[in-house]
Amino acid sequence: MLSQFSWVIFPYVCIAVFIVGHIYRYKTDQFNWTAKSSEFIEKKQLMIGSILFHLGIIPVILGHVSGLGIPKSWTQSLGVSDHLYHLGALYIGGFFGFITLAGMVILTARRFTIKSVRKLSTASDLIVNVLLLFIVFMGMFSTLATNVVQPEFDYRESISVWFRGLLIFRPDATLMADVPLSFKIHVLSGFAIFALWPFTRLVHVWSVPLNYIGRSYIIYRRHRTQKF
Repeated sequence: MLSQFSWVIFPYVCIAVFIVGHIYRYKTDQFNWTAKSSEFIEKKQLMIGSILFHLGIIPVILGHVSGLGIPKSWTQSLGVSDHLYHLGALYIGGFFGFITLAGMVILTARRFTIKSVRKLSTASDLIVNVLLLFIVFMGMFSTLATNVVQPEFDYRESISVWFRGLLIFRPDATLMADVPLSFKIHVLSGFAIFALWPFTRLVHVWSVPLNYIGRSYIIYRRHRTQKF
């Protein structure tokens, strides 16, 4: 029952909360659909941490999408051997994962150690920071530690197949039985952040200012005082 709850019920509950929660918040709370920037309080650490995090998280997300969504047989048919794929995931993924982790460490430390920033933060802000840091850390730990302790483990034969089963409503919890504990924690905490997403500042991810592309230029003119 625990296995069924962890790898079937819990993921679907998180996905449902993610979808319904966004719809509800958009309809009832559009004015707070924002990241609530604290840049005016402290700018240096925010800039460094934010740049590192966003620079790393985009390749990390793309790596997760390709690793979970693309079957192993497809990459093999394209001539990508398991060894080459493993090296790319380890070194390229590890590099961008480290950048993401460094950014999250800076952002989390900033939110907790700078008194004025902490006072401005809500409970959800603190929880999201800690949870994101934990997720990124567990992802890095899983990749590096498993590579040393269990080099034969291939997540594409277990986690990826289970995840694709979720998407087509045919999840097989038994596929997660022999997955290392660190990967299980990483996956479960990842779904947890999806459930919290609609109720936190993370909703600002969807606020892409596309209207700026076609917006007219703003013309500034210097005011000159007339001399008499």
